[in-house]
Amino acid sequence: MTITRQDVVSVLGPVDDGTIAEIIMSGASLEELREAWAWAFGDEALMNQGRPLPGTRIAALIDLIEPDEEDVADLARGKPSAVC
Repeated sequence: MTITRQDVVSVLGPVDDGTIAEIIMSGASLEELREAWAWAFGDEALMNQGRPLPGTRIAALIDLIEPDEEDVADLARGKPSAVC
């Protein structure tokens, strides 16, 4: 089943349209997006559970949804992030 804009927003919250489009075009499922989110924002917990490292598609999603260092620096300065 194809992932929708609403699916992406339900997992990631407010995200820019470009990121949403890239995620949809990746062909990922909602389950894969949820797993990517879990790896991006809670990887230690997943590793401690003994889960295997993410596959190629999930790794690509992680790259799309993880905040860049620049975004993290902006948040620290009180500026809104462009992604997530």
